[in-house]
Amino acid sequence: MMTKNTDKKREQMMMFSMDDMVPQNHMLRLIDKAINWNFIYDLVEEKYCPDNGRPSMDPVMLIKIPFIQYLYGIKSMRQTMKEIEVNVAYRWFLGLDMLDPVPHFSTFGKNYTRRFK
Repeated sequence: MMTKNTDKKREQMMMFSMDDMVPQNHMLRLIDKAINWNFIYDLVEEKYCPDNGRPSMDPVMLIKIPFIQYLYGIKSMRQTMKEIEVNVAYRWFLGLDMLDPVPHFSTFGKNYTRRFK
């Protein structure tokens, strides 16, 4: 069957759950279930000021991003961020919704070298 109205599907608005978009057996879902990431907050607490400066990036996200890079063999942080922009499973793993901005690759590098040396 030949479909001529594919452009209309691109403009379609839908309600969906991010959780429903990631298969139950997806590797990132299994990793997220196996690791309790809350220990990271205790490890980096003294690196963040609670009442001064701009809002910080979530330190768990800063740790999860290299997981994605390593697990999927992405060569550069710049490319990793581009992949996170379009991959629903990556966004789900990082706790980002579809409209949340992805961290800039240079911000990630600066945070990582300054705080987690």
